[in-house]
Amino acid sequence: MKRIIQITSGRGPAECGWVVAQVLKLFLAELKNTRIAVVLLHKEDGAIANTVDSVTLQVSGSDENLNEFLKNWVGTIQWVGSSKFRKNHKRKNWFIGVNAIELESGRFSVESSDIRYQATRAGGPGGQHVNKVSTAIRATHIPTGIQVLASNHRSQMQNKKDAKERLIALLEVRRLEDQKLSVKSNWQNHNTLERGNPVRIFKGTDFKSEYVSKSHKSNRQKQKNQLRKIDLNEKLWLFH
Repeated sequence: MKRIIQITSGRGPAECGWVVAQVLKLFLAELKNTRIAVVLLHKEDGAIANTVDSVTLQVSGSDENLNEFLKNWVGTIQWVGSSKFRKNHKRKNWFIGVNAIELESGRFSVESSDIRYQATRAGGPGGQHVNKVSTAIRATHIPTGIQVLASNHRSQMQNKKDAKERLIALLEVRRLEDQKLSVKSNWQNHNTLERGNPVRIFKGTDFKSEYVSKSHKSNRQKQKNQLRKIDLNEKLWLFH
């Protein structure tokens, strides 16, 4: 099972872009403890350093693992804290969205003749070997101009395969957007956000999580009700 995940500031200010960047880090960190694979498809950095307007990921794994993981993330995310960019700004609550994009059933295919591959030198560690050998592959979808760079493998063939898969995944997202726009559906994840009922809440500059599952909230409420009954019984006993 594969899902496309979009983490977006909803066209919010720089503070929301900072929250997107923090959520992305936590999202990827939590994935390390699962059997879910993740591929970064696209990231749109914000105008200010350390901010991200939106990021699109592809996650894959068993239905059970994915559903269990995503139920704690998909929805509105709230951060409670003071602006890192505007001193004395009164607003304390900032919201971003984590959306799961459902792709239509059926295999999406792309004509091989529509993809141009270009070998290039890989960046990052590797010393002289990286500087001399062009193992990275840049794949461009000629009709749309969409392109990706794959450089995770030492083999040019493996990078070419990886680039093609990532490019097709991005084109699937583009196809979904076009389809939804054509039928005038509410495909506005990056423009509007639901401000209420957040699935997770973070606080402070250390981004401390205040997330509490619904089941835990329910159990906690039951415990409070039981304590109230005990307290009431004790008070009644005192008056006998």
